[in-house]
Amino acid sequence: MNHIWIILIGALVASSCSIVGCFLVLRKMSMIGDAISHSVLPGIVIAFLLSGTRDSSVMVFGAAIIGIITVFLIQMFQNNGVQSDASIGVVFTALFAVGVVLISLFTRQVDLDLDCVLYGEIAYAPWDTLEVGGMALGPKAVWGVGSVFLLNLLVIGIFYKQFKLCSFDPAMAAALGIPVMFFHYLLMSLVSLTTVSAFESVGAILVVGMIIVPAATAYLLTDKLSRMIVYSMIIGIMSSILGYYIAYLLDASIAGCMITVAGLLFMITLFISPKHGVLFKILRLKRLAV
Repeated sequence: MNHIWIILIGALVASSCSIVGCFLVLRKMSMIGDAISHSVLPGIVIAFLLSGTRDSSVMVFGAAIIGIITVFLIQMFQNNGVQSDASIGVVFTALFAVGVVLISLFTRQVDLDLDCVLYGEIAYAPWDTLEVGGMALGPKAVWGVGSVFLLNLLVIGIFYKQFKLCSFDPAMAAALGIPVMFFHYLLMSLVSLTTVSAFESVGAILVVGMIIVPAATAYLLTDKLSRMIVYSMIIGIMSSILGYYIAYLLDASIAGCMITVAGLLFMITLFISPKHGVLFKILRLKRLAV
């Protein structure tokens, strides 16, 4: 039964990440997820210091707040003339360093298990169950990641046209009266929640792969946004299923194998994609040369 839970958690994480990942890829902001995954460390530590508990929900709440602050700081720097990549680099390295300093100052004598929060181990997720009235309702990760997945579906579904227009032509969106900055921060908030919700399942570092790779693969397969979202979710789910069984056969990291499979699917698509594939481009050039 545990293997079913692990695959389900992986599929939910992949699907949730793929939805927001498509918009990040289109906006050329793929590394925002990486920035959030590094910068949330001080939020985890501060949440622990204020609450005095290592309860994962408290740490994730603290991480989510810092994740949103990270997005705000990056955007503020960009608005003041700092280049996009430089803004991301400055913010996440500075906040990550603050988290390291806080750990060295205040948690030296405390077993603060950041490995679980930052790197995750999906194999242990099925054992951490949600209990209500003495009744086990399944792993907490399923409920947590599943809730974020439904939230992403709901928000993107309701404001699909606005997100689409803001991603492709923000100037036109602003001319039509659409609050571009509001939808920017709304999307970044979804990215932050998606990232921190996957801490205990695939970890904050590996979730970046699920945000970027399936969406980038789908981008090579279609020029239509709705299809891109569907394709990215399918690719993410396939990566989760195949990755689990490969990890089982090799006795390796499950989350690592899931991302590795996603990377392999990207490489295959890069070569055989009908529109953007390397092989098809070579064939076109040969036809033109004839």
